[in-house]
Amino acid sequence: MSPIKKDDDYQVSEDKRWFKKWWPENVPKNIDFPEMTINDMLDETVSKYGDQNCLWFLETWMTYNEFQDKVKRFATALHELGVRKGDVVAMHLPNSFQYIIGYYAITRIGAIASGINPTYQPMEILHQLDIIKPKVLIVLDALYEPYIQPIIEKSSVEKVISTNVADLADGLGFKRVLGKLLGKIPKGDVDFPGTLEFMDLLETEPKVPSVQIDVKTHPVTYIMTGGTTGLPKGAVLTHFNAVSNAIQCKTWLGGEQPGIGSVGVLPLFHSFAHTVVMNSTFALGGWIMLFAKPPSTEELLETIVELPAPEGLIYAGAEVLFKRLADFEGIKEKFPQVMGKLKLCVSGAGPLHRPVRDAFVENTGGRIVEGYGLTESTPVVSAGNLFGESPIGVIGMPFPGTEWGIWPADDFEAGPICMGDSDDTNFGEENTGELCVHGPQVMLEYLNKPEATEETIREYKDALWLLTGDIGFMNEDGTVELRDRKKQLIKYKGYSVYPKEVEELLMKHEGISEAAVAGIPHDEWGEAVKAWVELRPDSDLTPEKIKAWAEKNMTHYKRPYEVEIIDEVPKNLIGKVQRRILQVNDPKFIEKFGEPEKQDKVI
Repeated sequence: MSPIKKDDDYQVSEDKRWFKKWWPENVPKNIDFPEMTINDMLDETVSKYGDQNCLWFLETWMTYNEFQDKVKRFATALHELGVRKGDVVAMHLPNSFQYIIGYYAITRIGAIASGINPTYQPMEILHQLDIIKPKVLIVLDALYEPYIQPIIEKSSVEKVISTNVADLADGLGFKRVLGKLLGKIPKGDVDFPGTLEFMDLLETEPKVPSVQIDVKTHPVTYIMTGGTTGLPKGAVLTHFNAVSNAIQCKTWLGGEQPGIGSVGVLPLFHSFAHTVVMNSTFALGGWIMLFAKPPSTEELLETIVELPAPEGLIYAGAEVLFKRLADFEGIKEKFPQVMGKLKLCVSGAGPLHRPVRDAFVENTGGRIVEGYGLTESTPVVSAGNLFGESPIGVIGMPFPGTEWGIWPADDFEAGPICMGDSDDTNFGEENTGELCVHGPQVMLEYLNKPEATEETIREYKDALWLLTGDIGFMNEDGTVELRDRKKQLIKYKGYSVYPKEVEELLMKHEGISEAAVAGIPHDEWGEAVKAWVELRPDSDLTPEKIKAWAEKNMTHYKRPYEVEIIDEVPKNLIGKVQRRILQVNDPKFIEKFGEPEKQDKVI
C-alpha cells in the first residue's frame, strides 16, 4: 500500500449530514489545499505582515521580519554545519523564541525537526533519540547536565547547540542581568565537546540553499505519540500535513486575522501546540504569547491584561486550563479587561463538560468549543462552531476537507457502519464502533514501523483512512460522540465498560473534583472496574460512600469495584488524564504483570 495517494484532492460531498445543522456560516465546506512547504506558508505571511509582531516572550516582542531574518541565519548556519535534507535535528527546549526559530530553520533546509518533552527523564529521552536518530541536538543549557549528559554518548547526536532561556529576550533589560545574577533565570554548563552557541550561529550571514521538497512525502517533523498503549512511536508528519492542518485551523477560526493573539501555554513539542498555537497563528498573520512553563492563572490573567490585543485572543488548551479560569473568583472585578478578550477558545485532549463551558463563558465573556484530534492527524480533526450555536457532548464537525465514519471496531474490512451520508440510517449508541478519519492532515506513517502503519492507515474506496482507536457513534446530525479508547475498554463479565463514561458519571457527584478509571485484573471476572478519585476541598467522601452512591446511580457493570481516593489525578502537560500511570502501579496489576517497566507489551 502506498503511504499516501498523491491524486487525492480531499473534497468532501456537501450532502454530508454534518453540514446541515451546526456548520458555521462563514466557513467553506471545502477548500483547496496548496502543495507548499511550511516555510512557503511562512513566507506568504511575512510578505504581508513583515512589520507586525509575531512573537512575545519574556517581555520581548519580535516582528515577522526579525523572526524571518533569524530563521534564515540559523538555517544557513545549520547547513554550514553539515545538516542536509532528511537529517533530523532534535530540540530539547521549552516554549521559547529559540524553539520556533529552530523549527522553521531546520525545516527550511529540508531537515526534520523533532521536539523533546522537557519533563522526560534521561531514559525516556534516549528512547526518543533512538527512534528519530538526530544528527544535531539543540538544548537548553539548564537541562543538559541532569537530562542529556547521562545518555548522549549512547545516542546518534554528533553536534550540540546550547542556548539559555533568556537569550534573545532583549526586553528584560536590567531584569535579565539581575535574574542571572540572582539565579532566577535557570542556566547550566554544557560540556559536550565542540558545543556551539545558538546566539553565535545567529551571526551567520543568511545564504539559505535552495532545497527541492516533495511536500506530500517529505517529513516536516517527527512527533511522538502519547504512548498510552505501550512505548511511544514517531508519527511522521509531512509539510503537506502541517500546512493543510494549519489552513484548516485558520479557516475554522474565521480566516486570516492579522494582529490576533494566541495564548501559548501548551508545550510546542506536542502536536496540539505545534499546529494550533504555532503554525495556525502564523497562517492567520497573528502573534503568539509564549510561556516557558505554564503560568499560574493569576499570572496568565495579568499578562492578558498587560499585552495589547485589540483583535482578541485565541486560547487552545485542555479543559483543566479553562476550568481554572471558570473557577477564578473575582475575575470580573480584578481583571475587567479580560472580559470578551478570549474570543476563540478550543478545549482538547478530552471532553469539555457543560458546567465548565458555561462557567468559563460567564466568568470571562469568552467563546469556547470542544475540539478533537490525535498526533496521527497533525492533530486537529474537528471542532464545534465558534460563531454560532454549538452542541455539547460531541466532538463537533470534521474540518473542511475531512470526513469521518464509524467502522466495526475489530473489522475494518467489513465496511463502514455509518458515513454520515444523507441515506445512512445506522445512528445512535447501538451502532457504536471505531471512528475513522480521511483528510489531508492524516500522517504519512509511523517512523520505521510498517506493520503498525498498515494496521492504522487503511484503504477504502481509493482513499486512505486513519483508524483513530477511539470508540463512539454518529448522531443523525453527523456529529460524533466518543465513548473511549479501543485499547482502554474494560471487559467485565463480558460487558464492555468505557472508562470515560464512568469518570463522567462519578464527576456528577458534587464532592468529586476529578476521576480516573481503568481495569485491574480479576481472577473470576477478567477485569474489575477501579476508580481513582480526587475530592473537592470540602468533601467528606470515603470509598465506601462513593461505592454506595454508584450503586444508586450506575448500572451494575459500570460501578467501581474498587475506589481509591488520591490527592491529585495525574495529567500530562496537555492536561489529559493519565489512567495508565495509575493502572500499571496498582498492586493487583503489578502482582499479575510485574513492575511497570516490564508491562509495555501487556497493555
